[in-house]
Amino acid sequence: MKRKSVRIVAGIGGLVLFVAALTLLWRPGSGERAAYPVFGAEKVLAGIALPDEAPLPYLQWIRSEEYAALRPAEGVEATVLAVDYAEASPEALVERRSDRARGADVLDWSRSGGWVEWRIEVPRDGIYELELDYAPLKGGFSPVVRGVQIDGAFPFAEAERIGFSRLWKDSVYPYERNAIGNEIRPVQEERTEWRAERAANDALSSEPLRWALTAGEHALRLVGGQGAMSLHSIKLVAPREAPAYADYIRAQAADESGGEPWHRIVEAERYAFKSSVSIQLQSKSEPYISPDPQGKIVYNAIGGTSWTKPGERIGWEVAVPRSGFYAIDVKSYQGFNGRSSVFRTVRIDGSVPFREMQSYRFSPNRSMEISSLSDAQGQPYLFYLTEGKHLIEMVVDTSAVRPVTESLLDIGNRLLEIERDIRAITGNYGYGADQNLDTARTWDLRKFEPELEAELRRIVDRLQDACDYLNGLHQADTDSATALRVNADRLERLLDRFNDIPNRVTVFETVRISLNTWIQTIESQAMELDYLVVRTPDADPGLKVPDSWSKARYSAADFFRSFFHRYDATGAGGEDALTVWVQRGKDYVDLLELMIQQDFTPRTGIRVNVNLMPNTNVLLLGNVAGDQPDVALGVPLETPVDFAMRGAAEELSGYPGFEEVLGRFNPGLMRSYRYKGGVYGLPETQNYYMMFYRTDIFEDLGLAPPDTWDDVARILPTLQENGLTFNLPKKNFHIPFYQQGGEFYKPDGLQPDLTSEAGVAAFKSWTDWYRKFNLPKDIPVFIHHFRNGSIPIGVADFDMYIQLVVGAPEIEGKWKMVPLPGIRQPDGTVARWSHNESLVRLQEPSSLLVLNKSERKDEAWRFVEWWTSADVQSRFSSDIESFAGIAYRWNTANLEAMQTIPWPEEDLAALNEQDRWVKNMPYVPGYYYLAREIEFAWNLTVLGEMPAREALEKSDRSLAREMARKQEELGIAPGEHLTIAPYDKPYERRAP
Repeated sequence: MKRKSVRIVAGIGGLVLFVAALTLLWRPGSGERAAYPVFGAEKVLAGIALPDEAPLPYLQWIRSEEYAALRPAEGVEATVLAVDYAEASPEALVERRSDRARGADVLDWSRSGGWVEWRIEVPRDGIYELELDYAPLKGGFSPVVRGVQIDGAFPFAEAERIGFSRLWKDSVYPYERNAIGNEIRPVQEERTEWRAERAANDALSSEPLRWALTAGEHALRLVGGQGAMSLHSIKLVAPREAPAYADYIRAQAADESGGEPWHRIVEAERYAFKSSVSIQLQSKSEPYISPDPQGKIVYNAIGGTSWTKPGERIGWEVAVPRSGFYAIDVKSYQGFNGRSSVFRTVRIDGSVPFREMQSYRFSPNRSMEISSLSDAQGQPYLFYLTEGKHLIEMVVDTSAVRPVTESLLDIGNRLLEIERDIRAITGNYGYGADQNLDTARTWDLRKFEPELEAELRRIVDRLQDACDYLNGLHQADTDSATALRVNADRLERLLDRFNDIPNRVTVFETVRISLNTWIQTIESQAMELDYLVVRTPDADPGLKVPDSWSKARYSAADFFRSFFHRYDATGAGGEDALTVWVQRGKDYVDLLELMIQQDFTPRTGIRVNVNLMPNTNVLLLGNVAGDQPDVALGVPLETPVDFAMRGAAEELSGYPGFEEVLGRFNPGLMRSYRYKGGVYGLPETQNYYMMFYRTDIFEDLGLAPPDTWDDVARILPTLQENGLTFNLPKKNFHIPFYQQGGEFYKPDGLQPDLTSEAGVAAFKSWTDWYRKFNLPKDIPVFIHHFRNGSIPIGVADFDMYIQLVVGAPEIEGKWKMVPLPGIRQPDGTVARWSHNESLVRLQEPSSLLVLNKSERKDEAWRFVEWWTSADVQSRFSSDIESFAGIAYRWNTANLEAMQTIPWPEEDLAALNEQDRWVKNMPYVPGYYYLAREIEFAWNLTVLGEMPAREALEKSDRSLAREMARKQEELGIAPGEHLTIAPYDKPYERRAP
């Protein structure tokens, strides 16, 4: 069995992590000795296999001989101005300009790609920190990311992607309120001022990243990764070493805080800045919460499950009346992750005051509690503050658990290699129900894999070490440690029946998926804050936390308040106002309502009532009962034509300016809104099917991503020889049909056309992927297999992009999204036809329609014109994403506004290419039977081995019967033409 070489590395760089772990033997508020032993990270990291050539991970690098040979470079620094760069690639698009705020010339790096290199003279051998004086340029919500190379190489693996924060604040305060008195979540405003920030990664260390440099000239290159920035200077500076608390106290000036006790409450939601828009305000309703919402939605807390990622920080400003020592209390809830603690690094005025504030542990609780930042005996730490304003920061810090996550990632990779080796030996490349098992065969696995038994035993021991480390860190038996033990037991059972492993090979995949899932839980650092208290040591603010009796009284008061509160915004704009129902979440509706008040109503004089609509059934029932809106937003793709078939939707093509409005959308997308020659709705959002692939795995295998389906067929043998495969969801039947020139209905829209020559050819080639090429027939959750590498390529909608960015940090920078494979045409182009809709209702493109019974159709049309315009959609896209980052991405259907969404350039280019090949399915009476009948035909052919044409003909007849039945129900006369126009030319974007 091939095995990666393991480097034995040693050094003093792990001392900080070890000391931090030892401090966890005692924690605030306990008073009892810890029940769980604590040991250093070296034991957990020891088993990680490292490649010979690639840069070491940071945690191993700071333990290496190279690092240990140098000492911190105290008392020296080296500076280079950004405008004095030596070289830059054309892709970087750099430009020198004079900056008034900085009072000097600066370098604008306007694109996220390329690289810029400087020559910098290092004064002497030593360990340095890297400080950038920069300002982010507007254009996105994610941090600016750059790689750092020294003399043409990345010193350690994580140097390829280093984040430099964007800072955000609320655009308004007090917060706006809607028509029924609930607060509206404010749009975030970026703080673009200049800042000096040291390169850091709080997933790796509580301190800035360290760089080992020898004396002399070095080439320092920044490599583009994400976001645009202005640069003033780059410095190599001496590391800042935080003192121990005892030394910190001795070093302060004499205490001048004598006088009256003093305290100041700092509301957590009134922050000075936060480093991520995803850190959300929360509305809490419980006794003694500040401020009390009194039955309304009031944003009175911050954080929770939206404040979990390493490096995310919040800063608060507070002014103290005199110089002296102060204590800091925090009212917080930390019960999101069972018995696990969370860690925050606390900074005062930009730096850690003393070592104990690095990776400070907050123990779990069951409700909001007030506790001081305190030592092992529960004595509050004292912070020396001079008279005036100060900045308190809390930074999410996962460096304490990083050794475990690195070990688990390595274990997952090793299990994948073992699984591949076993599949190669046994010839079993199937997945799920397709496992090629021969239970009657007896294997002598030790003969084929003599090292396997010892390797699995080492993995079991490593999982046990990870459990013990976590329990010592958290001083509790946590859920994540229990889950790791369960996976260790699974592998133990494999060892008990060692020669039966070939027939139980799926256990490796089960363990890998479990480890990947628990990595997220282990790294989760959710914590919710109500307020902070800065006080003199003798002050007693008299603040309370809820108990059972106060909670009961508060619940009773809330119950009685509910009889008097208004919950419906109907009529808030007056009896003659336009009524709009929206099938979306509250944040979306609040923002729409705010934009209407600020822009639409002042511009047109039309007042609007906006109401939440829980589902489309409400719209249907309201239409029957005569209580319907004028405009409905957020409805599924098929709803406008569904209503049009019943005479309930307004035909829009006759309204003034319709052609201009129509030009805002892809014509292939508009096929789903046409019926009998009319247009009955418009798209709001869209959803692309794309191809995703793991760049790291493809590089290892020497493969290029496929451009056509012939390319897919060529790479499949290599993938399958390595125990890998390609994901092609069987429900995506639109793709092969449209790419091979097929249509689902005849031009009159009254008969199916599945059995045309193009249709049969498409169906046969599609089913052959599962019959002849052995693609997996059903993969319930593709992203799990993609993350652990067992299926490193496949087709998915762009929502997978969001999931990977938000929920798969362990493969950041190791995957790409590209257009779908297609069929090469005689002129050399590749036809990538695909529908623009989702198989999952929550991700489906949303639409709008005007109701036929509306008495304000002209006003409704003016609203539709406004809402679908590029400037409005662009603002809505930007503002809604500012609420919670990319998880709230509004993928607008307006083609012009889509270009303003902060996609990375490469990803936007891929989406624009796929956008050219959008070809949506028209909706006709009985359309809902199509997917069902295609699936029946697929089952008959792939599972039942019926000839493709015979299975398709059977489904064609069944679909024809249902379409005829539905036509009769809707009163469509025989021979009536529903007008399905052909569409076979890719969309060409108009020049701006």
